[in-house]
Amino acid sequence: MQITLLCVGKLKAQPFRDGVAEYAKRLGRYTTLKQVDVKEERGNQPVEIVLAREGERLLQALPNRAFAVALDPTGQTGTSEDLAKRLSSLALNGKSRIAFLIGGAFGLSDAVLARANIRLSLSRMTFPHELARLILVEQLYRAFTIQRGEPYHK
Repeated sequence: MQITLLCVGKLKAQPFRDGVAEYAKRLGRYTTLKQVDVKEERGNQPVEIVLAREGERLLQALPNRAFAVALDPTGQTGTSEDLAKRLSSLALNGKSRIAFLIGGAFGLSDAVLARANIRLSLSRMTFPHELARLILVEQLYRAFTIQRGEPYHK
């Protein structure tokens, strides 16, 4: 399985970079993880323009034939076990390329949400995109350990 994280903006704070790097390293035992940062829009622009431009960049970076998972507060929620089952099901159904899309300050454009195969919510709470990336990478690692019956998940 190949997992791509497509994220608007870079990880700026060292604690987030360290945390994501640690879980990315751990994930290397189970899957290939690629992280792609697209430029976030700067300046005083209307939200619609920011979303459209960031969305175009995300869609251009989306790997061909990837199963797209948009992180969206209105998306499906579930447990870590649910994520593990979903990843297993995708693999069994021939979906070997999965891309998770994380928006910037204003979320994801309608075009990105329309392209997504599913929308996933990490929580009904709002998180900075740096924290969302860390939570997602940790949950992906947890999902793979659940699949294999390893003791990480308690």
